[in-house]
Amino acid sequence: MRQICVFLLVILLTSCEYFNVKKTSSEAILNEELKAFNWNDVDEYPTFAACDSLSTKQEKQQCFTNTLTGHIFKYLQNEVLVVTRDINDTINLKLQVSETGTVTILETKVDDLIIKEIPNIKDLLTESLDSLPKVFPAIKRGQQVITEFRLPIIISVN
Repeated sequence: MRQICVFLLVILLTSCEYFNVKKTSSEAILNEELKAFNWNDVDEYPTFAACDSLSTKQEKQQCFTNTLTGHIFKYLQNEVLVVTRDINDTINLKLQVSETGTVTILETKVDDLIIKEIPNIKDLLTESLDSLPKVFPAIKRGQQVITEFRLPIIISVN
């Protein structure tokens, strides 16, 4: 009986190691998450209501850029632009969509010829964003986030 009690005591003392819980600090968990986090991609791109019916991420992104480009192009077509030379060039816009869905132009790369022929082109581009339909911001891990992207606009005036 004594041998059984000693045996059980040894097993009890050595098995306590299996019940120890290893604690991980919240900072260690946060650092591990930040390493695995892809900062350059979002779960859902910014979108318009017209693009909600699409299923894939790429289709929604394409719909968003096409809708935005089409809106800017339509706005510029409604403006009366008088030029002395034919223009066929591309304007590169760097846009930002805030977490509230506000679209702003961060940077505009315009050729000198376009600026010479249409001096107020930057103002027209900014004004075109004022009449955009409601934009739903990008989503990353369930949170609305700020996104930036580049959008080429082809200007062709005869």
